[in-house]
Amino acid sequence: MASSGERQRLAGWYTTFATDEARGRSEIYERLALGVAASPELLDFLLTLPTTRRQPNLFLAAVRHLHGVPENAGRLAEIVRHDPGRIRALMLSRTTQTNEPARCAALLPLLAQLPRPLALLEVGASAGLCLLPDRYGYDYGAVRIEPATAQAPVFRCRTSGAVSLPEAVPRIVWRRGLDLNPIDLRSDEEVAWLETLVWPGQEERAHGLRAAIDVARREPPSVVKGDLLGDLERLMATAPSDATLVVFHTAVLPYVAPEGRLEFAQMMRNLPAVWISNEAPGVFPSLAEAAPPAPAAGLFLLMRDGAPLAWTGPHGQSIDWFGQ
Repeated sequence: MASSGERQRLAGWYTTFATDEARGRSEIYERLALGVAASPELLDFLLTLPTTRRQPNLFLAAVRHLHGVPENAGRLAEIVRHDPGRIRALMLSRTTQTNEPARCAALLPLLAQLPRPLALLEVGASAGLCLLPDRYGYDYGAVRIEPATAQAPVFRCRTSGAVSLPEAVPRIVWRRGLDLNPIDLRSDEEVAWLETLVWPGQEERAHGLRAAIDVARREPPSVVKGDLLGDLERLMATAPSDATLVVFHTAVLPYVAPEGRLEFAQMMRNLPAVWISNEAPGVFPSLAEAAPPAPAAGLFLLMRDGAPLAWTGPHGQSIDWFGQ
């Protein structure tokens, strides 16, 4: 039986998700998450799951995948009451492998500063859509980069600060992804789950995801099954020696235990690669201390080799640059 402290922490998690992440981005997810935090019945259901399977994104996506988006918390509780088995099974079998290709807009200014050509290796790559930054277009307001094909998406990104905006995408000669459970873009079921992970009300995100999937299906990036601690060095060794190797990750490390994150950071400092991290600031709190206060809640911290450079929108929608 869960303790009152565990219940309180879970309710706090959903409240924080509502106020810091969903607010201003998905009105219905904000309301539903606040409803979960105030519902003993829904908290009781979530407490039957392992701690790592209780996250708001996963729960709301699982319900939506099976039943659509509930109109309110009362309807959400009714759905869970009548179909707990299938919802639980989906939450145990799936993870929040959100593959947001628009995050390439936040990564591109940093990638464009590196010596070319580039070799990209993404940790926690999901379906590998962020391995294709040279296939997409970008609209930074002052600078617009057209996509490689008319069918490819163009991602809009607001910028502030002394960010150096590229005028073209860098040349990429090698790309690989590493993931515990790679998403197969040939599977309609897998793609449907990816689409479910886009929050309701975010039609631009959903359109961009579908367009990026179409791009990737024509020439799929290679994503191999493996663990970031046990398999990364082996995969790095296959990269071409005449390219700048970039190991990057975005919104991945919260799903790694804190001791694993520290081990990964130490490993990256000792490996011959440029390390780009785009994560919530709490992932590496000691490194985040060097950054100025974030201009808004819920932003990611963009770092190169452990040095903070910018605050970024979690879905690639903004860059607030403060680095050198």
